[in-house]
Amino acid sequence: MYDTLIGNVRILDGSGGPEIRASVALEGGRIAAIGDLPGAPARQIIDGTDLALAPGFIDVHTHDDTNVIRTPDMLPKLSQGVTTVVVGNCGISASPVTLRGDPPDPMNLLGKREDFRYATFADYTRAIEAARPAVNVAALVGHTALRSNHMDRLDRAATREEVLAMREQLRDALAHGAIGLSTGLAYASAFEADTAEVKLLAEALDEFGALYTTHLRSEFAAILEAMQEAFDIALHARVPVVVSHLKCAGAGNWGRTKEVLFALENAGRMQHVGCDCYPYSASSSTLDLKQVTDEFDIDITWSEPHPEQARRKLAAIAADWGVTLLEAAKRLQPAGAVYHNMHEDDVRRVLSHRLTMVGSDGLPNDPMPHPRLWGAFPRVLGHYSRDVGLFPLARAVHKMTGLSAARFGLTERGFVREGYHADLVLFNPDTVIDSATFAEPVQTAAGIEAVWVNGVLSYRKGQATGERAGRWLPRSGDLRKSYPDLSAA
Repeated sequence: MYDTLIGNVRILDGSGGPEIRASVALEGGRIAAIGDLPGAPARQIIDGTDLALAPGFIDVHTHDDTNVIRTPDMLPKLSQGVTTVVVGNCGISASPVTLRGDPPDPMNLLGKREDFRYATFADYTRAIEAARPAVNVAALVGHTALRSNHMDRLDRAATREEVLAMREQLRDALAHGAIGLSTGLAYASAFEADTAEVKLLAEALDEFGALYTTHLRSEFAAILEAMQEAFDIALHARVPVVVSHLKCAGAGNWGRTKEVLFALENAGRMQHVGCDCYPYSASSSTLDLKQVTDEFDIDITWSEPHPEQARRKLAAIAADWGVTLLEAAKRLQPAGAVYHNMHEDDVRRVLSHRLTMVGSDGLPNDPMPHPRLWGAFPRVLGHYSRDVGLFPLARAVHKMTGLSAARFGLTERGFVREGYHADLVLFNPDTVIDSATFAEPVQTAAGIEAVWVNGVLSYRKGQATGERAGRWLPRSGDLRKSYPDLSAA
């Protein structure tokens, strides 16, 4: 007898290929059978008529590092069909970390000082296993976190001795299953790190067949130079590179995604490359003085010295105070912000590109989060695929499942195949849509009917079941092997 039978359902298997109609049986946390299964006995039978079944979505760009332990129900992700999160992006990670004071910006996005309890990567993996989060967790190691561990201050380049100490700590994390290294070179805490520093650190990745991901040094006018730096670092380390949340930010940069994507494809002829993006034309992070401008709206989401100014536009705050935008921003810091800094045409161009995966980049500790935290994946399915017609539904699913599993080495996940782990999402393709908005961001999506994590029904008809079946997912083998053979190109 099967544990679960999902009958007569449209299967989008994660490959991007044509859908099929069949039944899917689950047993022991795996997909046991796919096909015509009339009368198959099961403890739970779900009618899939008029519904679609896809692999559970893989959020390749998250900042859920401490939340998978502190808030293991993970409702913002589970409710939109996400079954696996990749943490440690943008150079910031919860481990390995030893703080001497409060977490530096932007590590403060992950939590407060008491939330950074994991001096070694092994400590962190044990904490995940003990917390039993509702979703699977894979992790990168943050460059800024390593800098914080070994440097007296972050507004300078590291010495060779400091980098070698970081590299040993990175090697230990890789030995304990980390996927790779991430950088956030645009942030003040890492901006002074020169290319040589990152290259020397990234050399550890080659030994383990790990990955390099990067929040580029610039997403504004100097984006092509920043991309070339990323390609050079990865080529030096002989590993794949994923450009995080690829965008052309700033009004003067709008329209340049054509040349940016050409640069990505051109690099892909010589090395393994990829990128992720979120399906919105606004970004969100800490309030960065370098991004303060009157060219687009900036919404303040939180402020430590002036909490009363949250949920207001920076321009309105500056006007009330009778000061410039920059002076108002300085007074508000530390603070969080949403930057409406992209053009919709650029978002669509990047999102539809064959190399692009989907990542939410949601900030779960922001009291007024960007709506991507709760809505990114249903927005791709409902708004961009169904309503706008940017790409077929099967291709949308591929960008959120099979492509992501291959790039991050998530073995036997990301596809609806017999023998694979039963991470699955059942949704209504006619009604699935994001409900979260910038004004009301904390809202579950519509049309997500059921979510299974490792074969366990974890979300059903708008409610978490209370079952938490997520696992720690260590890196599986050499990630370069899941990329296309460059010699055949």
